[in-house]
Amino acid sequence: MIKKVKKAKTRRQNPLLAKEQCEQAHMDFCFAKTRRIGMAVWKISEDVFYVGVNDTTLDLFESQYRIPDGVTYNSYVIKDSKIAVMDTVDNRATDAWFDNLEEALGGKAPDYLVVSHLEPDHAGNIRKFLVKYPETVVVANAKTVAMLPQFFELDTEELSILEVKEGDTLKLGRHTLHFVMAPMVHWPEVMVEYDEADKILFSADGFGRFGALSQGCTYDAAGKAQDVLEQEWTGEARRYFINIVGKYGANVQGLLKKAAVLDIEKIAPLHGPVLTGGLEYFLDKYAKWSSYQPEEKGVVVAYSSIHGNTKHAAEHFASILKEQGEENVAVFDLARADMAQAVADSFRYDALVLAGITYDGGLMPCMEDFLYHLKMKNFQNRYAAVIENGSWGPVSGRLMKSYLENMKNITICEDMVTIRSVMKKADGQALEKLAEKVIKRS
Repeated sequence: MIKKVKKAKTRRQNPLLAKEQCEQAHMDFCFAKTRRIGMAVWKISEDVFYVGVNDTTLDLFESQYRIPDGVTYNSYVIKDSKIAVMDTVDNRATDAWFDNLEEALGGKAPDYLVVSHLEPDHAGNIRKFLVKYPETVVVANAKTVAMLPQFFELDTEELSILEVKEGDTLKLGRHTLHFVMAPMVHWPEVMVEYDEADKILFSADGFGRFGALSQGCTYDAAGKAQDVLEQEWTGEARRYFINIVGKYGANVQGLLKKAAVLDIEKIAPLHGPVLTGGLEYFLDKYAKWSSYQPEEKGVVVAYSSIHGNTKHAAEHFASILKEQGEENVAVFDLARADMAQAVADSFRYDALVLAGITYDGGLMPCMEDFLYHLKMKNFQNRYAAVIENGSWGPVSGRLMKSYLENMKNITICEDMVTIRSVMKKADGQALEKLAEKVIKRS
């Protein structure tokens, strides 16, 4: 069952307290203007409570992904004979989280703090939590225990630690938690927990989504049209998955196989809503995303342009595709578009057309950045075509093709359109022929 329990030494005055009080004063000052953060406590089941918080003030998630609709930092409380808190939240949301936590606890002290993932947006308040509740047992796997001192000035000998491994269980009373290791989804120490009583999978970053919550903390996909699902969950879940977890598809596949043998009725991630119905929809999306298969037929036209000539050619090409019957065509100006969205849509559809200029004897930086992102996220199993532009010595076509050739299972159209400076009648005709190839994926 349990690998080991390391009990704390006899406690003196809490060694974390003095340093914590000093740091908290600094944090209060730093975040005083950014704490339009908060949320009510919501019930997920009779004894499981959502105590997460919204953050609508952060502009870039992981300092790179735009989140105009904010993000949630999720945390949960299981109230049974023993009380377990499932993860903490980001330091940006400390006060709001403790308010929610205290409301859910109702004056009781937690017995366990389960640490699923050490990334700071989920583990940022571990030390503050242990200062407030010093008798709590930290439940974590060996990798998490080893990494804890990297994030906090913690003497693990001063803590009570319950170290768990694959297949271990923790009985809280009516609820029993089963621990499932999920390495590299998307950090090496990640684990998920399954509550057999209420059939809830606490999925760490799996099944997360960008966006704050406003109408409760749950989401049911059952009976909803595809366009509604895309708007309400899938769009931001895809952008989150591809850009945050996308590189580790094989690891996600491994976790999905473990989850397949569990009787799951609800999925409680660390970002976004708790998924409560139509779970086959969410699982199918994760199966596609993690296996790098297109979700639907469509074309992304991604271009780089300085003076607007390549932009004109790319937009003209997109209009030809639509005229010839291609239903889904997404066009991205890579110098201005949300890069994460351009990457996510490239994974969504089955075809990609690159229209790029030659710049300083290479590619324009935004195009190079886009192709780098695709490669880093394991872009594969797609059809691609290339349009290049150059006033003298055009090389962008060759360079873009070189990137694509180094990705797995990319079928590259043999025909490439080369424009010299400004699109002319002959170029328009060449684009029409290329569009015919792209339509047929030939």
